[in-house]
Amino acid sequence: MPSKGQNTRTIKVDYLARVEGEGALHIKIKEGAVAGMQLQIWEPPRFFEAFLRGRYFTEAPDITARICGICPVAYQMSSVHALEDALGVQVDGPLRALRRLIYCGEWIESHALHLFMLHAPDFLGYDDSLRMARDHPELVKMGLQLKKVGNQLVALVGGREIHPINVRVGGFYRVPTKAELAPLAERLKWARDAAVKTVAWVGGFTFPDHEMDYEFVALRHPDEYPFNAGRLVSNRGLDLEVRDYEEHFQEEHIPYTHALHSVLQGRGAYFVGPLARYNLNFDRLPPLAQEAARQAGLGPVCSNPFQSIIVRAVEILHAVDEALRLIESYEMPDAPAVKLEVRAGAGCGCTEAPRGILYHRYRLDEAGLIQEAKIVPPTSQNQKSIEEDLRRFVTGHLDLPQDQLTWQCEQMIRNYDPCISCATHFLKLKLEGE
Repeated sequence: MPSKGQNTRTIKVDYLARVEGEGALHIKIKEGAVAGMQLQIWEPPRFFEAFLRGRYFTEAPDITARICGICPVAYQMSSVHALEDALGVQVDGPLRALRRLIYCGEWIESHALHLFMLHAPDFLGYDDSLRMARDHPELVKMGLQLKKVGNQLVALVGGREIHPINVRVGGFYRVPTKAELAPLAERLKWARDAAVKTVAWVGGFTFPDHEMDYEFVALRHPDEYPFNAGRLVSNRGLDLEVRDYEEHFQEEHIPYTHALHSVLQGRGAYFVGPLARYNLNFDRLPPLAQEAARQAGLGPVCSNPFQSIIVRAVEILHAVDEALRLIESYEMPDAPAVKLEVRAGAGCGCTEAPRGILYHRYRLDEAGLIQEAKIVPPTSQNQKSIEEDLRRFVTGHLDLPQDQLTWQCEQMIRNYDPCISCATHFLKLKLEGE
């Protein structure tokens, strides 16, 4: 805490290397309390919604995939679901199963990257995963192999690992044969054992005591742990169809950041992502994942954001187990895609990206050209919750040494695995005291 007469205390982080994007954190302390909190996102406007206007609807999955190199499948899936809603078609059976399968691959590779390379170093006291690898080479190798399995799954179903090219409105351009999936099943059996070990490993970390009273929001399906279907629910009574999203969620422009803040109207900040999915869908996890979570010290409810690393490990295990189930039960569809009839209309879709719910809405004219597009990514939905987390954490830890407070503020941000942008990462933290 600043001493009496000290007007400012500055904590400067020249390179926050383990989140995606550019930003700054500015905290103002007055009379021993946090008087101002700004998580500033400098990510330049991406203009993807404008790029989409005037394009034929079939182009949307390939364009939106370019928004993120880590979770392109999520953007494609939300896009195709919204456009199919606008065209009045529904994809079921083996094609729907293949969509869950490619989503499993993305969850595996994205969660493994974050857990092993970006987040675990925080708990073990390393500046980065390269230093961690010197002391824990086998663990880092296991993480890289898990990520590789996820990438292979995305490549097999999606056509390539980064920005898949096989996803289309109505299904896929080509579907794999059962024989093509069989070798990957053997890799997934190894991955399932590795995922069980990963949950046990991160369950042994030491976590700060930081329980929060969040409003968790996620999809919930009557039979499945959510990927790309379900109703939007919260732990405070929200329960609505995806088409009603914009009647309850509102984006706000904040002067100090380029990323819009999302809020629940009349309720404020909310939390999306693995922790939200887990709390709202624990009963939808398979027995293997539930037991692994319990062995790692979690119950059906977890409200400590620092323990999100355990939840991500549990979701890796679930995604691997679900991929194996889907491959074992897979039967080739009669056609790679359902037939579409172009018409004017509007539709929306929401799926569970690794980082949380991802909402898309499109309006088409009678020629199938996109007249309007709206995309709400998970990180913008979490930004207000991140600020409130930081506010409470800093308030309770002003007595920490400057370097330790800086470290834990960075770690707090990494709990969310924010995808600010795919550019170089840079964060400046300035703490002013009066």
